Formats: sequence, structure tokens, C-alpha cells
Amino acid sequence: MALSTESEPRRNGGKRKRTGSRHTGRQSQGFCAALDLGTNNCRLLVARPAADGFRIVDAFSRVVRLGEGLEETGRLSEAAMTRTIDALRVCATKIRRRGVAHGRYVATAACRNAENCDEFMARVEEETGLHIETISAGEEARLTVAGCYPLLDGTAPHSLVFDIGGGSTEVMWLARNGDAQEMVDWISMPFGVVSLTERFGQGPFEAAGWEAIVKELLDRLAPFCETHGIAGHVGKAEVQMLGSSGTVTTLAGLTMELERYDRSRVDGSFLEFGDVHSLAARLSAMTAEDRAAHPCIGNERADMMAAGCSILEAICRRWPVGRLRVADRGVREGILVDLMGRKAITQGARNGDHR
Repeated sequence: MALSTESEPRRNGGKRKRTGSRHTGRQSQGFCAALDLGTNNCRLLVARPAADGFRIVDAFSRVVRLGEGLEETGRLSEAAMTRTIDALRVCATKIRRRGVAHGRYVATAACRNAENCDEFMARVEEETGLHIETISAGEEARLTVAGCYPLLDGTAPHSLVFDIGGGSTEVMWLARNGDAQEMVDWISMPFGVVSLTERFGQGPFEAAGWEAIVKELLDRLAPFCETHGIAGHVGKAEVQMLGSSGTVTTLAGLTMELERYDRSRVDGSFLEFGDVHSLAARLSAMTAEDRAAHPCIGNERADMMAAGCSILEAICRRWPVGRLRVADRGVREGILVDLMGRKAITQGARNGDHR
């Protein structure tokens, strides 16, 4: 699998002894850890190598909303940094207890955009011992594709993979090269569920207001779609779509009418566009309180579901392929693939509910 390796220099330092080790690029025989610090979530996976990929032995996920208020101030707030450091302490404890041999701990859009990122990273290392690198949007795109790669059909001529995050949305275009899928282009759009919610509110939205938001997102996607769209020599049947985000996995759970979120059923499932369109319209018109009443949404996601649905709606309209595959995996799994020197994984990310 040929993927872009663009990254940017580390923006942080520190003198305290670090927990874990940096990415070495060689196959590991001990426990490996991957941490993804996003605009909304702090998520950790600890895994050990297995014949068919890797096995998850420990996991942690917490909504920290690191990027709360960033859209307005350009800075990480004290409250957000404190919440996040509290979560990172839990991660550091798990990493130490497992005796992790190799780890890579990354931060994405919120830290890329915050004026006080260096100050925050210094605090993180001082208070938790974790050395976290702020990666570029290109590296985030590459890791997402690497983590989701086992869910792609290698025989498809083209693939559109996307990840709706808290502060940014990455869209990747892949083309078949022999028996593999190669990422040939990508775009990172400066909006996600947190930033859009802060800009437009959590709803409920009337139909006209909802369409206005979707229209703006459609316009932002237009240049990339003109280059890699469903037109001319690329037909609908030639493109598979895969979505990695809480928005997509939540909609999948709602479509299945799950009484509680079940990753083993959601990861790798399919969403029909008809269900996407109807659910997006319905959820955007509901209050956050009504959304929260559904166990697959809950309080932590309810206020941001309209924003996530607007991004997903725009992507589906731009690339109307009819259905998409659902991935409850992404950057963390991509890191583990790198750390263990594996070209692909099959079983690895299917063990346990580490949403």
C-alpha cells in the first residue's frame, strides 16, 4: 500500500523522562500503544502483535473537547487543557502498567491551529510524561487510510475515504495500483463537528437553514470533487466510499436500531445513502435533548450530531455512489500498523468495544 508520508516537525519538547518511546518504524515484539488526541476526543489503544495483525489488550476513550472555543479565540482554553491533561494521565498510567515497548502519541487539528499549542504540550509532558507530536493534515490522512485499509475492496478502481473530525475533515482519493489501493490525493477542510457546532449552533434547524449549511460545505468540496468526482471516465460503480467518524458509526447504530452501541456490529457494516439522507434531515430538525435520548447518541454526541450530519450529507451529495462502508477505526489503528511493521491488518481492530 503506497501512502503519502508528509508530516511536519515536532512542535514541542521537554526534559522530563518520556513515557513510552517514539515511533521506530520497525516491527515490535512487545506491547505497542497509539494515542490520538483530537479536537473532541482523547483515545488510546494498547495492542500486542498477532499472526493475523494485532490484538487490542487495553483501550481508553474520553470526550475532552480540547478545541472548545478555539474557533473564536484561536487558543486552547484553560478548562479544555485541564480536562485533556486529566484524560492523558489515565492514558499514561495504562501505558506504564502495560510496559509498552513502542508508542506513538499524536495530536491533530486543535493543536495544529492553537496559538498556545507549544505551551500546552510542555504542560502535557511535564504533568504526564507523555511526548505528543502534532502531526500534519497529510500525516493524519495517511494514518487514517492505513488504519481503515482492511475494510477496502482492493479490486475497486477508485476509493473515497473520509474522516469527519472535531476540527477538520480529511477526504482522501485512492486508486488501484495492481492489487493495492494507493492514496493519490487528499484534502483537509478546516471544519469539523466542534467548529461547525460553535459556528452554527446545535439546532434544531429548519429545512432552509439546514440546506444553507450543506450548501456552504458543498461549495468547499467542489474543487476536490471536480478533480476526483463522479463524472466523465469515473462512474458510480467504479468508486467505493468508506467513512471513519463518530457521525458515521452513530448513524449506522441508529439504522440497525441498536439498543446500545455495539462496535462489533457497526465496524465494517454498510450505510445506504437513503438512510443517510433521511437520518441527517431528521436529526438536524431535533433538539439536542431529543437526540441524547437515543442510547447510540447520548449526551456527549447529541449537540454535535447536526454538524456531523451536514458534513456527511455534503460528501454523499458530491459523490453519490449509493452506499458507504462504516469504519470504527482510523488514526490509532494506522499508528499500530506502522509500529508493528505490518502492511495490512485483518483481525486486529475487531477485538473489544473501544469506541
